[in-house]
Amino acid sequence: MNQINSPLIRIGVFYDGNYFLKISDYYYFQHDRKARISLEGLHEFIRHQVAEEEDVDLRLSRVIDAHFFRGRLSATEARDKDRLFHDRLLDDILMNMGIATHYMPLKTRDGRLQEKGIDVWLSLEALELTLHKSYDVVVLIAGDSDYAPLIKKLNTIGTRVMLLNWDFKYVDFKGEARVTRASQHLLEQATYPVQMHEIIDQGLTDGDELIETMFVNTPEPVAFPAPAKPVRPTGPTAAGPVGTVGISTIKNLKNGFGFVVMPPNNLFFSYADMSEGDFNELREGDWVEFTVGRNHRDEDCARNVRKVEAPQMEEGDEYDEEEHTETESADSSDRL
Repeated sequence: MNQINSPLIRIGVFYDGNYFLKISDYYYFQHDRKARISLEGLHEFIRHQVAEEEDVDLRLSRVIDAHFFRGRLSATEARDKDRLFHDRLLDDILMNMGIATHYMPLKTRDGRLQEKGIDVWLSLEALELTLHKSYDVVVLIAGDSDYAPLIKKLNTIGTRVMLLNWDFKYVDFKGEARVTRASQHLLEQATYPVQMHEIIDQGLTDGDELIETMFVNTPEPVAFPAPAKPVRPTGPTAAGPVGTVGISTIKNLKNGFGFVVMPPNNLFFSYADMSEGDFNELREGDWVEFTVGRNHRDEDCARNVRKVEAPQMEEGDEYDEEEHTETESADSSDRL
């Protein structure tokens, strides 16, 4: 029973934003589900899981507060307008869900932008809000051992902690093995450690509706019309000035990014550059329309990418796609 003597189980949810976005990217790019995690669906899962652990009716299990913590670029640093757009898009999703956002500026260290202090800030806010709002259960979506002191403090005041954690590994676009795994110390401290990867995989196999709704529905494919005027393609031409609209084929696709055939240097694009459709539905050789743009490295890239029908060819025309070997730089991930 909580401090205000109510049968309601009051739940506070706290997101380590960088950890959560890494999880969401995994399911979108690496996992067979190929979809992002739905915050609404995740909160519904949390209600069910807490009700089961606390042995109460689902109606008495309520998320009364949710907070999202993350480091983020300043407007000056995020000169690429697409980065600002996607930050605002995330803000819209969180705002519509009633999730309070807490952002700290990213710090440059050893030439790289890094998050510093997010774990301390989240921990202090979680403890203060628990004391003020009398949460019965704090749900922590994180994996770093730095959160262990928070869990210990919450335990001393009688608040149970549910830890949603994932354990998976994959090979990234550079061929390097990546592993995401919660700290064992963190798992030992939590009242209710929940192995989400196992629950999700089993639920998807069984067709569990609660697990299915934990993912954003993939929109139906959009049928794009062919260009108004037939063209006579004899091979892609060199990229024009910024703002030029082009049409060509996809040369390569990797985990979340690809290249459009456009000599002399094929144009890089990422899932964030899609104007319509789903990146995961693209295939090498597909025709796409795009706008020539510049990235934050002042390099040509493809923006506003969307799949289109192959251009109509007149009798006697042939299209010979030139072979262009694209050298992937070690810092391609910085462009996503």
